[in-house]
Order: sequence, then C-alpha cells, then structure tokens
Amino acid sequence: MNRGDDMFAMRPAKAADIPAVETMILARSAWLEDRGLPSWRENAADLAGQAENPDGDVWLLANDNGRIVGCTTIQDQTPPWGWTDEELAEPSHYLYSSVTDPAYREYKPGTTMALWAVDHAAAEGKTWVRRACNFPELVTYNESQGFTLVHEVQRTHRRFYLMARRADAIPDLNEQFRRM
Repeated sequence: MNRGDDMFAMRPAKAADIPAVETMILARSAWLEDRGLPSWRENAADLAGQAENPDGDVWLLANDNGRIVGCTTIQDQTPPWGWTDEELAEPSHYLYSSVTDPAYREYKPGTTMALWAVDHAAAEGKTWVRRACNFPELVTYNESQGFTLVHEVQRTHRRFYLMARRADAIPDLNEQFRRM
C-alpha cells in the first residue's frame, strides 16, 4: 500500500479522537477474528474512550492528515503484581493497550510505537519500559522489539508474561517514522 508523502508522529490522544480510535480498534479486531484469534471487539468502545483521559497517558500514532494508525497507553506506574519490590522502585514507564491499524501492518506501526516509547522514557529520565502480554506469540513479537521476558505470572485463569527493555535514546527514530 503506497503511503505517498505521509509523515507520521506520536501525539497525545484527545476526546475528539475517540471515534477514529474505535474504528481503528474494530479494524484490528476484524483482522484478528479472521485469523481465529481473540480480539478487542467487546472492549473497543472502552479502550477508545480512554483517549479523553485527562492524565494524557494515551498516545496515538497518526499521519499528517490525522489518520490514526495506532494507539498505546503509557503510565508512570507499573502494576505491582509480578514485579519485585526492587523492580517497582526503579523509574519506568508501563506500556499497554497497544493496537494498530492492520492496513499499515507491513510498516510495523507497533514496533514504531514501542521504539518511540523507549526513546520517550529515556528523555523523561526513566530506566525501563515495561509491558505485559498474555500470549506466547506476543512474547516473540515484543522480543523482536528488544524487550526481554522477565517474569511469568499466573493471575486467576490467565498466564501473563512480564517484559522489560531499558529506556534508551533511539538515534534513528525519525527514520523509522519516515519508513512508514
């Protein structure tokens, strides 16, 4: 798919973005369902609604025409379950609820958002970017972005894989945005 001269950037989400974020999440849900995988469909409206969070922790990957290609949430506090007290004491960002538009899949928007989060955390003086997932396939995907599996935790009926990557400036981040 030719993207022409689109420029991409991360920006904070706002309430006006909710419909476009929900549309993007539903597109990803259909893509997942077509492959027999669990989707975000039943939580799409709630997830999109987080765009109006006054704390501004939902970020969007969008082109210069405003098309939303991805969303992710970044918080300063790591959920306490599964991490050691020493790990929780380290300054970090916690990355979750990352969803991308499948129409842009070949451009790796999820990787672009993850690298941006690593760079963003370093710029804010954080030591780590942490995240969790509940599918082994996502562990492999996150490892391709430089994250390392740190802990496996059983929570009620699900197994979670807790991952981390050192916060670090990404020198070619602007190039990553241009390659999209």
